[in-house]
Amino acid sequence: MGFFGRRKPLDAQHSVHHDQRLQRTLSWPHLVALGIGAIIGTGIYTLTGIGAERAGPAVVLAFAACGILCVFAALTYTEMATLVPAAGSAYTYTYSVLGEVLGWLVGWSLVLEYAVTCAAVAVGWSGYAVGLLQAAGIHLPAWMIAGPHAGGIVNLPAVLITLAVTALLARGARESATLNIVLVAIKLVALAVFVGLAAPAVVPENYTPFMPYGFTSHTVDGHVRGVMAAAAIVFFAFFGFDAVSTSAEEVKNPTRDLTIGIIGSMVICTVIYMLVAACAVGAWPFAEFAASGEPLAFILRGLGHPGAAFGIGAAAIIALPSVILVMMFGQTRVFFVMARDGLLPRSLSRLDAQRRGPVKLTLIVGAFVSIVAGFFRLDQIAELSNAGTLTAFIAVSVCVMVLRRTRPDLPRLFRCPAVWLVAPLAVIGCLYFMISLPMGTLIRFAIWNLIGLAIYFAYGRRRSLLAQAEGN
Repeated sequence: MGFFGRRKPLDAQHSVHHDQRLQRTLSWPHLVALGIGAIIGTGIYTLTGIGAERAGPAVVLAFAACGILCVFAALTYTEMATLVPAAGSAYTYTYSVLGEVLGWLVGWSLVLEYAVTCAAVAVGWSGYAVGLLQAAGIHLPAWMIAGPHAGGIVNLPAVLITLAVTALLARGARESATLNIVLVAIKLVALAVFVGLAAPAVVPENYTPFMPYGFTSHTVDGHVRGVMAAAAIVFFAFFGFDAVSTSAEEVKNPTRDLTIGIIGSMVICTVIYMLVAACAVGAWPFAEFAASGEPLAFILRGLGHPGAAFGIGAAAIIALPSVILVMMFGQTRVFFVMARDGLLPRSLSRLDAQRRGPVKLTLIVGAFVSIVAGFFRLDQIAELSNAGTLTAFIAVSVCVMVLRRTRPDLPRLFRCPAVWLVAPLAVIGCLYFMISLPMGTLIRFAIWNLIGLAIYFAYGRRRSLLAQAEGN
């Protein structure tokens, strides 16, 4: 069969040799914490300011639009994750339903979602770390706190936190997930403190005009503005629930735990985001905190709460690495399955004898992420990550619709409600978000996929397990 038609069987997980199977060690509390740990991070701590700069007080609507779209996508993800409880997330689903080439492209796009997102969060963490040190009277040299784009040499704090998380993740999935629960609790407490202090300071005038740049994405004085322009970048804040699906192979009870983990974390985080954004733009003029690398701490200092601002910064420094941890976890699992399928060197799918995890692959991903974090800008990284995620969301929604037509007989442990409304709206919404991204981002994304296709045709097309099976 031609390579466009090669599809991995939906039950391929059952034929995987036990030496290449990941251990089932996670339950639903771990999954909810993984989802919240990935979703609540740089998006709310850092991108709130960038989103407000693009949309004004209507950044609240940008978060709402992202939340609605992601809930639709989460419903389709949950159906696929419980139907195919294997590692690999959107890559595995697409490979099994739409074929090898599209599966490869989705997997290649997930590199942008997971690995590049790790880098963006590391840059956001660096902003809070540097701000906290400066508040304590410690000023690091400019060359070591910013990449070449900002006049420095390397963002060293971003590099160091990435390497630290890599070392932690290499210890094992359960150990990392357990620590993640603690970090998530710290983040939620910090955001609750911010809301408690900012809500009483809300001034109605700060919401006027509510939508100064309109709804659609357009250019104003050389800058992209509008609610959808903000949504196109704060969408980055909602990454995470799909990382839960990458852990499917390591979940004790996939039917129950994946459903709770994916949908539960998505709904909880959407409510938190809208509440925090509403308090931020209501308590302080958005134009003043928009340019800050630590907008929530900036607002609290302005309101006369320097101690709380210090605490928010400290919480971000302690807890933001949980986002890096979860995203890097997702990336290693996607690469692991791609290597196990033969689309990447199969040596990358070897599990460490003691940890029973892909330690070698984790170290390689960590090194790549640290390089991106050290030398690239936060906004460009976030926008490119968004393009990769939107592609994955579209693919999963299409997979659900295709299987409803071609395999209606499959036992579905979770059925996406109103699938012929939810799935098409998810696709249309993702496409609209995609065209709202800057043209430069779309061009870079196209180049990225051309590179991916070149790698596939040079390596994966002939070396995949399905290709070798056909040859035999």
